[in-house]
Amino acid sequence: MKPRGILFDWGGVFTVGTFDGRVVRNTARRFGLDEAEVARAYFAEVERLELGEWSLPRFWDYFASALGVEAPYADFEALFLSSVAPRSEMYQLLAAIPAEVTVGLLSNNYPVISDYLRAGEGFDRFDAVFFSNEEGVKKPDPRAFEIALERMGLPAEEVLFVDDHEGNVAAAQSLGLQTHHFSETGPFAAELARRGINLPSGPAAP
Repeated sequence: MKPRGILFDWGGVFTVGTFDGRVVRNTARRFGLDEAEVARAYFAEVERLELGEWSLPRFWDYFASALGVEAPYADFEALFLSSVAPRSEMYQLLAAIPAEVTVGLLSNNYPVISDYLRAGEGFDRFDAVFFSNEEGVKKPDPRAFEIALERMGLPAEEVLFVDDHEGNVAAAQSLGLQTHHFSETGPFAAELARRGINLPSGPAAP
């Protein structure tokens, strides 16, 4: 069935690599710490950001204390934002999706980053947006998919879900969505063509 809608993940699809991995690496480099130590502290509480339970300043209070470092929040916010690494060819592909295709975004995301994305170039192509930090629920919880589909105004079987995380893809499949496990832009563009969604022009090479 040709999809009437495409529901995208953000991190790992519209970014090169994962956002969390870049935050961990950048923090380790900034403070001269072991990356594994930083990762343990980061992932121990980052879900509170994803679910909107903590603000980013509150997370930095915890994170700085856990790492035994001192720096003003503004420095960490700058580091956090600098960890976004856009995959430019995917934004080009996004802009080329025919207007009759409803486009949604379903992202486990964070305060500050969600605002940053909303203000960014190309974001207005998304017809429906779900950020976990604003909703208090995240993938792979079925409620996250249900809310996103409701905002798109389409049934699950008419929507192609695109994510780089196998667990999220499996969750979408169990709910009846069409799925694509994302790795690179080229294979995804080919998958769209196979499913009957033809782009006016191909995305730029990575």
